[in-house]
Amino acid sequence: MTFLRALQLYLFSAFERFVNGTAGALLNLMTHLTATKMMMSTLSKTGGAFLLLSLGAGCGVSTDGSISPVGGNNKADSGSQKDGGNGNPDSGNAGDSGNLADADSGNPKDSGGYPLAMPVNLGGAGNFVILAKSGISTVPTSAITGNIGVSPAAATYITGFSLTADSTNVFSTSPQITGKVYAADYASPTPSNLTTAVSDMETAFTDAAGRAPDVTELGAGNIGGMTLIAGVYKWGTGVLIPSNITLSGNSKAVWIFQIAQDLTMSSATNVFLSGGAVPKNIFWQVSGAVELGTTAHFEGIILTQTAVAMRTGASINGRLLAQTAVNIDASVVSAP
Repeated sequence: MTFLRALQLYLFSAFERFVNGTAGALLNLMTHLTATKMMMSTLSKTGGAFLLLSLGAGCGVSTDGSISPVGGNNKADSGSQKDGGNGNPDSGNAGDSGNLADADSGNPKDSGGYPLAMPVNLGGAGNFVILAKSGISTVPTSAITGNIGVSPAAATYITGFSLTADSTNVFSTSPQITGKVYAADYASPTPSNLTTAVSDMETAFTDAAGRAPDVTELGAGNIGGMTLIAGVYKWGTGVLIPSNITLSGNSKAVWIFQIAQDLTMSSATNVFLSGGAVPKNIFWQVSGAVELGTTAHFEGIILTQTAVAMRTGASINGRLLAQTAVNIDASVVSAP
């Protein structure tokens, strides 16, 4: 082999090695580039998306890629069923409107589950703490706060009070009464005012008797020891209170008790009020007679078709409105 031929073979071999080495390096580079591209693609679909969601959650970015302003119209902020469609927790939806009750509305929730009864309108009868048609008597010494009146009976049917006529003869006064005394035979306008008051008393009785009841025949007429929520209660019998009872409700709650016969309260028993209940919203409509035993304490407005008797030391925060007579004995009667 000549020198020239040997040189040619050497150069060709060297060139071949160079080319093969370069191709391998390029192949390795391409392999790495491909792997890197695949990794970046995977990252953009997983880790990148997670990062985007994590950062975007506080900027109103949703999972579907839509974007809304912070605090915008998503379900939590835009008025879901819970928020009544206005994003307002007090806007009047099923959860927040108070359609069952609020603290003072007197609706079903506040009145213990019964529909709210409207107070009985007493009209002119509301100007009297005791009003009767045939007479009012006391065994001294009683203490009465409020006006008393009789009609159509005359002043002579008001006994035990040591009355002193005013100079106008429109009313009289008594040491036992913080208020005025009126009778049908006093000077004008007393007779007319009393006629109106008695008529209003009878109308109030009829109104109370006509209310639709929520509860009937409770305790078969014996309600001793009970706590009664606001509502309309009806009995076709008499009612006995042999032990303390409580009327529980707020200041707007109304009780109406419809009693077909007598109402009898035993001695040394009490009607208690709780929850803010007030006696001016308690109405005892009684077709028979009412008897409050010795030292008993009563609350509410008595509308009776016959008579009221308060035994020795009995007391009431309310009114005695009787279509016949009222008789008290060293009793305390205070207007509500």
